[in-house]
Amino acid sequence: MNAPHFTLPRITALLRQAVPRLLEGVVAPLAVFYTALAVLGLDGALVAAVSWVYAGVLWRVVRRRPVPGTMLLAAIAITARAALGWWTGSAVVYFLQPELGTICISMAFLASVRLNRPLVQKLTLDYIHLPSAVLRHERVRRFFARITLLWAFVLLANSAVSIWLLLHQSIGTYLLVRTSVVAAISGVAVGVSIYAFRRVLHRLHADAPAPAITAG
Repeated sequence: MNAPHFTLPRITALLRQAVPRLLEGVVAPLAVFYTALAVLGLDGALVAAVSWVYAGVLWRVVRRRPVPGTMLLAAIAITARAALGWWTGSAVVYFLQPELGTICISMAFLASVRLNRPLVQKLTLDYIHLPSAVLRHERVRRFFARITLLWAFVLLANSAVSIWLLLHQSIGTYLLVRTSVVAAISGVAVGVSIYAFRRVLHRLHADAPAPAITAG
């Protein structure tokens, strides 16, 4: 099969898209929660965490910018988490819920490989357009299956470390160490994924036959 020439966007361009989302969706909520926990206690921290998410939604509405569906789902999810955390009076319960959800997501990743519908492919297509001829290539299909398996185990590892820290360390230690460990593991996985993707595309270009030259 001949694959059309396709170049992955520069890493700097991908980072410009990913870093603001990472800061807004992961780093900032943890910083807000931890700061409020130290100053206001658990109830204040729960209110602050929920307020941060809804402030992000309101900011987009006021600026007349589209609100991503994932942000709406996050707002609903954090509201339910905060309500349960407030009802039980336990910060452990508040942080345990997303970790259990992550384990479920990792199981979904594994199942998607078994069903020949790797989830990483679907998530990738939300950010990068790939020609249909590229997606049908056997090398690309194997790549997405293997990377989906990689991320399934990355999510499981992140959750295992996070739950152990949550159950055996203070909330402050959990937030600091968990954020660092998850960032390190995920960063390595991102690097491996990008390197493997570039390698697959390079092989597709190398395998493509040169255009025939016709005599005039």
